[in-house]
Amino acid sequence: MALNVDQCDILLSVLDVANVRNHTLDFLANEIKKKFDSTDYFKVGSCLVMLLQQDLLPEIDQRLAAITLLHELYRGEPLANTPFAGVFIHLLYPPEHQSNVGAPKLEYPGQLPRLMNSEKFFVTQLISDVPKDAILKKTAIQIINSDCPVQQNFDFSSIQLTLAEKQSELPQTCKSGIPVLISFPEKNVNSYITDTTQTDLLIKKIVTGEEAPINKIYKPEFVTLAPPLLNCDDELVWLNPSWPKEHVIAYDSTMLVPDTAGLEAKQLMSKAYKSALSLVQQQQLINELTNDSKLVYHIGLTPSKLPELVENNPIIAIEVLLKLMQSKQITEYFSVLVNMEMSLHSMEVVNRLTTTVDLPTEFVHLYISNCISTCETIKDRYMQNRLVRLVCVFLQSLIRNKIINVQELFIEVQAFCIEFSRIREAAALFRLLKQLESGEIGITSSPTSKNKLDG
Repeated sequence: MALNVDQCDILLSVLDVANVRNHTLDFLANEIKKKFDSTDYFKVGSCLVMLLQQDLLPEIDQRLAAITLLHELYRGEPLANTPFAGVFIHLLYPPEHQSNVGAPKLEYPGQLPRLMNSEKFFVTQLISDVPKDAILKKTAIQIINSDCPVQQNFDFSSIQLTLAEKQSELPQTCKSGIPVLISFPEKNVNSYITDTTQTDLLIKKIVTGEEAPINKIYKPEFVTLAPPLLNCDDELVWLNPSWPKEHVIAYDSTMLVPDTAGLEAKQLMSKAYKSALSLVQQQQLINELTNDSKLVYHIGLTPSKLPELVENNPIIAIEVLLKLMQSKQITEYFSVLVNMEMSLHSMEVVNRLTTTVDLPTEFVHLYISNCISTCETIKDRYMQNRLVRLVCVFLQSLIRNKIINVQELFIEVQAFCIEFSRIREAAALFRLLKQLESGEIGITSSPTSKNKLDG
């Protein structure tokens, strides 16, 4: 769990005084992520915490850079879920101040540096939900010298509560452990190591190697009294029967038997995306989907493949969508269906669904608008007339079955009928709209026979 010598050299080169002062914080963070794998982030973070605890970063801007790198290692994850969340809480609220913040007091071994107001304000922005790109475009010394508000109104009590709950779940022996590296409680200016070379050697001795002290923690020994031996005079004697002399293996004969039903269904679905299935194949696939209600989730269908299935095998598309009505993805399937290119098959699928289940009104309206728009923009006069007839029959079916409230689409549908009044079906739909508007007719029941959508 320790860094090797080369990794330690890379980390120290990034935190070098000249490098920190000449580059922005986001540049330093990108350097760390380029030179270390994500699997090494915890080791890098542990080393950064040790440098902060032992005051081995002599310059104040190096300290702020180390704090920023510690956060950027796990950027994008909730702070409470990162391994070093307690460090940031202790930087903002040292142990002696935690009783005043309204959240449980957190325990964190070691001595962390006390931050200035500008540093605290920066760390507060760093761990809050505010955008960070602008503040990371500055160097550490620019942030330290910048003005900051006196009052900071950020509330991190929920994060502190989450960390306290996690700590409460640890065994008492873990919470009682202390690191082998402990900061000297009283420091003066003359006690610091000013030689950079000596400091680097000290850091390498602490954080590198299999026996690195950074990885060691002293825990109290768990001592308990040995339980007394019980008198077994009144207990049952353990029996070791001598029979049967030969053990018989109980073999599950159903193991390794291929699931042919699921395999055949997947193969048929693969064909259904590319070409029309025969009547026998359609019935076989429908039977397998009916026999196993969960099979529909394992046949490889996704929303992006739905248009191909609708165009080649609308009957299968209808059956699959009906079985996916309770799926969390059904909204995505509806969205793809109503936005796909209008065709006889897509209208057949939508019409069947509307007469079988209650589709969301907004999806039906969106599909109608899509159909009208397609008819208005198509250039081929023959195809335009054919599609207009299909749409008119489709709308009459929806209106007579009371699937849509025509008043909500009255203006759009009426304009459509007027534009294509030369077509007989459009004129018939227009008359139906006018009769409904005037109250001459009332649709009280659904027709006994369904309208067929044909060309």
